[in-house]
Amino acid sequence: MVRTRFAPSPTGFVHIGSLRTALFSFLFARHENGKHVLRIEDTDQNRYVEGAVENLLKVMNNLGVEFDEGYFLQPDGNMMERGEKGPYLQSKRLDKYQAAAKKLVQEQKAYYCFCSSERLEELRKEQAALKRPAMYDKHCKKLTTQEVEQKLLEFSESGKKPVVRFAIPESGATVVNDLVHGEITYEHKVLDDQVILKSDGFPTYHLAVVVDDHEMEITHVIRGDEWLPSTPKHILIYKALGWEPTLYAHLPLILNPDKSKLSKRQGDVAVEDFLSKGYLKEALINFVAFLGWNPKSEKELFSLTELIQDFDLKKINKSGAVFDTNKLDWYNSHYIRQMNLSELTNKLLPYWLKYWEERQIQFDKTALPHEYFERIAEIERERLKKLSEIGERTAYFFVRPNYEPNLLIWKKSDSQKTKEVLNNLIEFFEKLDSASFTKIILEERLKNFISENNYDNGTVLWPLRTSLTGLEKSPGPYEVISLLAFGLGKQEISERIKAAIERL
Repeated sequence: MVRTRFAPSPTGFVHIGSLRTALFSFLFARHENGKHVLRIEDTDQNRYVEGAVENLLKVMNNLGVEFDEGYFLQPDGNMMERGEKGPYLQSKRLDKYQAAAKKLVQEQKAYYCFCSSERLEELRKEQAALKRPAMYDKHCKKLTTQEVEQKLLEFSESGKKPVVRFAIPESGATVVNDLVHGEITYEHKVLDDQVILKSDGFPTYHLAVVVDDHEMEITHVIRGDEWLPSTPKHILIYKALGWEPTLYAHLPLILNPDKSKLSKRQGDVAVEDFLSKGYLKEALINFVAFLGWNPKSEKELFSLTELIQDFDLKKINKSGAVFDTNKLDWYNSHYIRQMNLSELTNKLLPYWLKYWEERQIQFDKTALPHEYFERIAEIERERLKKLSEIGERTAYFFVRPNYEPNLLIWKKSDSQKTKEVLNNLIEFFEKLDSASFTKIILEERLKNFISENNYDNGTVLWPLRTSLTGLEKSPGPYEVISLLAFGLGKQEISERIKAAIERL
């Protein structure tokens, strides 16, 4: 059975690259009728962030990325573990890593390193001066058995412990048969004898990932390209422990539009931020799926079910994937337009509330019918790129707008003419009965008004619309008038026009 895993570190927010790794791992497992495992890699205790795992689970649940084993959120918000290959938290598996390291040392496939941080720093400086790559010089590998025993005794007496380094074979090469990049050969002479067990008894990534993937029977590791140079080391550790290596698929880098590597700063690429801005889960999943994967067709819109059906590791690109927010906006706009109006309105309500609270906008929200919000959502959804835009775009439907007087003047008109038109419009609207404040009737009556007074459309409709909205761009005047009259009453139209005249 195919078994994949997503193994994040609990260091804070969920990076968009982490979401892609989890998504691809999930899609492949589901496509192959396999299992998807969540393992938490918390061996770097200095970077651990409280609540990061719970946050990760909430994000994945929200987006529909499922796990069959590992950690889960219960309805009460507490975490639980499920599966027979646990523990799924690395800090609870230290005995397994220490046993593996001990076995490698006993078989002379790894060795204790007693070098001080000062010696290692000097070594790095020397290598930098010679323009050589920073690599350990195998100093402690050359120690005799007696010397090692003496060093171990000295360290023990001083309450210290040495680190353990993996012994890379000094000749030959390791071939990585990557499922995306194909066959890549790494000469052993360019691989470093890296630390696999730290002095505090915690493993480094290289040892922990091999031990865990083996014991959890992971068949395919799907991860980012940045781990490709580490893969020959992992294969060598597998073989040194007498285990069959897993299969690897390394995903292309995610790039900015200028082809630089995508930032890891929170606020730029945090999935939580995209969700809070009002990007729908369907849009995020569809967009992220195309960061390096190509269905080999013209189709761009996929449901999660369709992605599972079509997903194939052979369709992953080798070259970098550009993170284009314009494309994400395009996806989001599509899914907003497709959404049921009632559901869309309910999703927009929190964004309205947040906008009003942040700007301390006070009015009686309970006095407005729910249908008013639905009708606003209906005329705006064709223009929305993300849900968070709704507050600023529609503030004029709830409170009178603030704007510069010059905005009221049509480009072919002037202040005097505009005041004349607006005064005539007050008289026009006050003569209309309530039944006339529908889009169709308003359009007919206003066109007659323009014709009878020998006005042109811009001279009338521009100041009328801007006096009501305070915006250079907004829905058309007939839509705005009918909706304002429905929600706030027809007298609101006249009052806003009067306020516009006062501004002029």
